[in-house]
Amino acid sequence: MQDGSRSWVVTHRYYPHVTEGETEAQRDLSDSTKLTEQVRDQTQVSGFPAPPPACERRLPPRISPLELFNLPGPKLSWVLQLVTSLTPDTWETAQLASGSGRARADLARMAENGLRDKVLSLDSMNPWVKRVEYAVRGPILARAVELEEELRQGVKKPFTEVIKANIGDAHAMGQRPITFLRQVSALCLYPELLSKPLFPDDAKQRARRLLAACGGQSIGAYTASPGIEIIRQDVARYIERRDGGIPANPDNIYLSTGASDAVMTMLKLLVSGEGRSRTGVMIPIPQYPLYSAGIAELNAVQVNYYLDEEHCWALDIGELRRALSQAREHCQPRVLCIINPGNPTGQVQSRKCIEDVIKFAWEEQLFLMADEVYQDNVYAEGSEFHSFKKVLFELGPMYSSVVELVSFHSISKGFMGECGFRGGYMEVVNLDPAVQQQLSKLVSVRLCPPVPGQVLLDVVMNPPKPGEPSYQSFIQEKQAVLSDLAHKAQLTQEIFSQVPGIRCNPVQGAMYSFPRIQIPARAVQEAQARGFAPDMFFCLQLLEETGICVVPGSGFGQREGTYHFRMTILPPVEKLQILLKKLSQFYAKFTREYS
Repeated sequence: MQDGSRSWVVTHRYYPHVTEGETEAQRDLSDSTKLTEQVRDQTQVSGFPAPPPACERRLPPRISPLELFNLPGPKLSWVLQLVTSLTPDTWETAQLASGSGRARADLARMAENGLRDKVLSLDSMNPWVKRVEYAVRGPILARAVELEEELRQGVKKPFTEVIKANIGDAHAMGQRPITFLRQVSALCLYPELLSKPLFPDDAKQRARRLLAACGGQSIGAYTASPGIEIIRQDVARYIERRDGGIPANPDNIYLSTGASDAVMTMLKLLVSGEGRSRTGVMIPIPQYPLYSAGIAELNAVQVNYYLDEEHCWALDIGELRRALSQAREHCQPRVLCIINPGNPTGQVQSRKCIEDVIKFAWEEQLFLMADEVYQDNVYAEGSEFHSFKKVLFELGPMYSSVVELVSFHSISKGFMGECGFRGGYMEVVNLDPAVQQQLSKLVSVRLCPPVPGQVLLDVVMNPPKPGEPSYQSFIQEKQAVLSDLAHKAQLTQEIFSQVPGIRCNPVQGAMYSFPRIQIPARAVQEAQARGFAPDMFFCLQLLEETGICVVPGSGFGQREGTYHFRMTILPPVEKLQILLKKLSQFYAKFTREYS
């Protein structure tokens, strides 16, 4: 929750200097003091917090309750504002409205009626939402946005632009959209273009087919809740091609608002129980914060298993067994999440590893969730993407008829990078028919996924074929994006590996580098003194001095005593080289200053 919109609850934590003598002095205050005593009684006041950031210069930095109790009537209206969900806007309103007549009338009315608490406050809101954290869009990004605004206003900085390397947003980083994807989308959004010679025939044919499947032949109409039927059929055919002919049933495919929506839907189905029977969800560490956030929101139990950094972030079955055994002492682990290729770690798991994970899930009766949104992003020589479904069925009926699996894919990543369209899907395997009915009911509550996202997903699943007018240009654009990403993955690893104190595993896939950094003891102490994790302190300093926005490893999870940061490899090569150089130079300076 942002500071500007939070309830400014008064606590002793902010001002612990209140003395007992002040309590006796209150007996001699004016009638208006009785009101403020009522305020203090109802809020258990021991001191007042600092005002919101936009107002921090409106009051002295420290002010005791006695000083506030002795304020003239107009100023006492500020007390009321403090205990009624003060924001920067209402703070200014309080100042404008603090003329003696109106303010004293407000005070009299409040004294007569008593203070009215907010229905929704930090105390009354869903407690599990307060546990949710999402580092990718956390305080680092908030500060980056502030710096951008300061630059626009002409404030002098030691940099001329903010480079947001915190998130895998390809188009924001300058990647050009794939032409054929946008052509079909444009035709569906504005069907009058179908009569124009500007667009190729294969794009028009796909647009007509998709529009015919929409109510009123418009993508402005609702669709079936699992998604448009012919698109789910196209997804099934894509999966069959990818997996070498292993059948896929459109009825087991649910389109979604990006993969994140589908992940949360499945977690809602899987989480149950109380106390030691509460569902445990096993997630890799480091992990994508969607998982920890979803687990927190649903009040499930997060069960960490650590990837092996010394072996390029490999998944070790022995570590899975350790995590599972310890978790069973306090919860009921039922779910095993895998991210392959990895985010934030960029590893591509081997086929042998996937086989071992499937056998482990079979032995321990765990539900498998396979996050495969980066399946097109594999760069390292010798690395290859293997879908969990393909490996599952190739292990034979002993496993393929029993192991419950859901896999996720998205148009936000890969060569597409169409994050804003919010399109994706999940495929369920071996789901209990009665549970699948409940799943269908659950997705129906949201009505349907965004239809433009469904349309674009279909074009990814059903791309131009050899001999069609758009085939050559489509293949060329796709390969250009992927080869460029492969070059940037190698460039990132090579440059970081040359910097003393930084260790970077090869970026085998996905869109991120997750280097490990050594942080001097003095910097660790300084960070702790300021209330920051050491890598958060490093990332904030980096942002303030260079304008480079990356995410601290503590936001993804890491072994105790190790420090990392995640940065995307998406910026154009020229900008990426500048970024890597500036970051390396800053790290050297940072370590010198704190050594």
